[in-house]
Formats: sequence, structure tokens, C-alpha cells
Amino acid sequence: MATFSKTLLSGSTNGKAIKVAATATAGTLIHTAVTGTTNLDEIWLYAVNSSASSVKLTFEWGEATAPDGNIELTVQPEAGLVTVIPGLLLQNSLVVRAFAATTNVILVHGFVNRITA
Repeated sequence: MATFSKTLLSGSTNGKAIKVAATATAGTLIHTAVTGTTNLDEIWLYAVNSSASSVKLTFEWGEATAPDGNIELTVQPEAGLVTVIPGLLLQNSLVVRAFAATTNVILVHGFVNRITA
């Protein structure tokens, strides 16, 4: 029977938001997935845009090669906390990174449900 454990994003300090400083690849570290291929990380991410303009946000999901590993979206200003990654799975120490069109205005919050077999 699988078990679920809620954990912090590895790129977060004590559960605080991760400020996206990068404006190109390789992006700001968000999370490194669980080691191996037996267990899974179910990753939930939310973004806040603290600027007055819309900002394009790109996640490098497990690899930095576009378009294979890229998830792109635009985060609107004053939209509050917006779900940007709704529980996608990752494993085998693959890395999630993010970069934005404007530095230091996108804040990423989230958590991981670690699923162990």
C-alpha cells in the first residue's frame, strides 16, 4: 500500500516562497524530485505576480530542453495565488526550475506529496 507524506519544496527555505530571479535557462531551483524510480513526487505549485504587469513564467520540468521540458504560462498582476502546476508527477532526481520575463516579481509557493510504494 502506498503512503503519502506532505513535504516542502526542496528549493524553499522553511516553506517560504521562492522568488524567481532567473530570466533564462537554467532557471531558479524550485524542487528536486525523489531519488530513484520506485517513489513519486506529486508537485503542487502556485504563483503570485507582485508587479503591475503580466509576466511570462516558464517551468523547466525535469529538463531544460524546449519544448520537451518547458511549461509556459502568463501570470497576471493582482490575481492572487494562482495554481500553476496541479499535482504533476516527477521522480528519479529530476529537477524543476523556473524563469520569468521579469526578475524577482514572481513568487512560487507549493508543496510535494511524496508517494512511497
